[in-house]
Amino acid sequence: MKARTKFLVGGLLVLGPVGYLMASSIRQTGVYYLTPTELSTKLATDSTFRDVGVKVGARVVPGSIQRDPGGREYAFRVTDGAQTFPVIYRGLAPDTFTDSVDVVVEGRMGRDGTFRATTLLAKCASRYENAPQKYRETPGYKAGAAGGSRA
Repeated sequence: MKARTKFLVGGLLVLGPVGYLMASSIRQTGVYYLTPTELSTKLATDSTFRDVGVKVGARVVPGSIQRDPGGREYAFRVTDGAQTFPVIYRGLAPDTFTDSVDVVVEGRMGRDGTFRATTLLAKCASRYENAPQKYRETPGYKAGAAGGSRA
């Protein structure tokens, strides 16, 4: 067997399993989340969907957050503009969890219409926005630093 043939066969023996492992791990960890409208549509068409764990991405309804006095349970409502439903989460909420923040909750929809979340992720909106005008006018402000824009 020629050296080139041995090199190609060895390369295929190494790259084949590596490619398979990469593809299967991406498939396992890449989970799509539903909007409240998509979730309610799936529940209306398939009642057994309530027993399936899902991720839901939505926005917290302003003024709906109620915190248990112990600080370990939160009740709030989420919406996508068309559908709204209540969520109960037990655990520590992220520091960025406030009114009108975008969240992803993972859990199951109960028979009573309340989503029982086991995971709560909140987006930090300030990292994705341009610096407010009042900060741009501050002496020493550098455009491009800390998320600012070059205006």
